[in-house]
Amino acid sequence: MKRLSLAFAAVVAASPALAASGPFFSLHNTNFVVLLAFLLFIGVLVYFKVPALLGGLLDKRADNILSDLDEARNLREEAQTLLASYERKQKEMQEQAARIVAGAKKEAEAAAEQAKEDLKVSIARRLQAAEDQIASAEANAVKEVRDRAITVAVAAARNVMAKNTSAEAVSASIDASIDEVSAKLH
Repeated sequence: MKRLSLAFAAVVAASPALAASGPFFSLHNTNFVVLLAFLLFIGVLVYFKVPALLGGLLDKRADNILSDLDEARNLREEAQTLLASYERKQKEMQEQAARIVAGAKKEAEAAAEQAKEDLKVSIARRLQAAEDQIASAEANAVKEVRDRAITVAVAAARNVMAKNTSAEAVSASIDASIDEVSAKLH
């Protein structure tokens, strides 16, 4: 109410009615009539408690803003919680991926070692097969050389005997052999 009276005093002091001629408090003075209408309008507003309604609406709006701020704060906290959860899950997934990669490396190393061992066994088997083939070829070559040497020796002996023996000696030897065989058969 004190504010209202101060506002009234300010309106009256600043009005151009003070500069008008003639009596101010007359219903023929338009400035006075406007002042009365304004005061009546302010009075009606106060009577119907419009300032309280406006204050209530402003308080309600302030409460709505506060509740919106609280809701926004809660949503922010939930978002931070979700973010922390996703970051934790991402870290766990990265750790799991690292474990998978490490396991795959170990398996690859084991497979490489197994492949090396298999290769060594295969090489040893092939070397043994090659050595066996070489030994067989060597034995065949030795046998062939012996056979050839025997054939050459028999041919050489035949030639030597053919040169050193005469036809009469060969006939006598054949006759002696026949006699010896017939003696053994009887």
